[in-house]
Amino acid sequence: MKGLGALFTASLFAVFNVVSASNVLDLTPATFDAIVLDSGRPALVEFFAPWCGHCKSLAPVYEQLADAFAGQPISIAKVDADKHKSLGKRFGVSGFPTLKWFDGKSATPVDYKSGRDLDSLSQFVAEKSGVAPKKQKEAPSNVVVLTDANFDAIVNGDKNVLVKFYAPWCGHCKNLAPIWEKVADDLARDEDIIIAKLDAENAGSKDTADKHKIGGYPTLKFFPKGSTEPIDFDGGRTEEDILKFVNKHAGTHRVPGGGLDETAGRIAVLDAIVEKFTGEAAPSLTELLAEVKKDAEALTDAYAPYYVKVIEKTIKKPDYAATEMKRLEKVATKGTLAPEKVDDITIRRNILGQFLGEKKPSDVPIKDEL
Repeated sequence: MKGLGALFTASLFAVFNVVSASNVLDLTPATFDAIVLDSGRPALVEFFAPWCGHCKSLAPVYEQLADAFAGQPISIAKVDADKHKSLGKRFGVSGFPTLKWFDGKSATPVDYKSGRDLDSLSQFVAEKSGVAPKKQKEAPSNVVVLTDANFDAIVNGDKNVLVKFYAPWCGHCKNLAPIWEKVADDLARDEDIIIAKLDAENAGSKDTADKHKIGGYPTLKFFPKGSTEPIDFDGGRTEEDILKFVNKHAGTHRVPGGGLDETAGRIAVLDAIVEKFTGEAAPSLTELLAEVKKDAEALTDAYAPYYVKVIEKTIKKPDYAATEMKRLEKVATKGTLAPEKVDDITIRRNILGQFLGEKKPSDVPIKDEL
């Protein structure tokens, strides 16, 4: 029976590796004991809740931790303790995130009480398991490094700049670091925004930090292009929170993962005209075309001509918007598309949606360009 149990546990690990690109194991009441208690394999388990801000901040660090110990006889796992309350209750979880170390031999875990940065977590796992983490190759970064020497040239230039003032020893800064990289990656295709960082305690950048009266870490400031007066960032520190802030102040439309939101590419003045087309007293398509053409000619937006194209196509083929939407949805499912092509398809679908009567989210502004 012991051999069958080992085979079952090995099968569970194999299933996890096949169905998920992540090295963090997602546990449920049905799999917890086999993976954590009965496998003879030590495990660090995070008990989290999807709505928890601190959990969201920890998520990218926890992924890095799992990557660092991938292929080793150690499990880095997580449990949605809000969904699976029985597991949280079983192990005395009263707040999120809670991390517990299971040695693979006992059902009594050890609470993790150190920092939530990668170095602290890696050190803890290494000390408990006797296994050293793999050294991770540093991927090319889209975060611009600022110093006293280049700050004014970059920040006072022709682009919006979001700056993180940090200190290398700061735990909160370490937690923010992988999120900052993700935000920079998400916005890499937007030419008008730079995501940057400045070591406020480095001798070569301390003058700039003092000039901006940086008194705590991390401090985030947004510098609009054409302005020397920064806007203080006072929101949450998740990828989603930071992107919402940038979208609001820089006019971008990014969502976590680098995709575009439902308003990207749309132009309010043209949307207002198109709404007439979907209303009860809709004008003729030729009248609509003439009105849209007139306003589109005064616009510099790259997708203004697409509004004209859709109307021209619809005059010839009344169901054009619906059939083109289906075609684009099919193309979007292909996994080999370049990111720029995915953006293009998203914008076209957003515009087509207006001709099909889809409503915009009321809390997200649309670009209004004349």
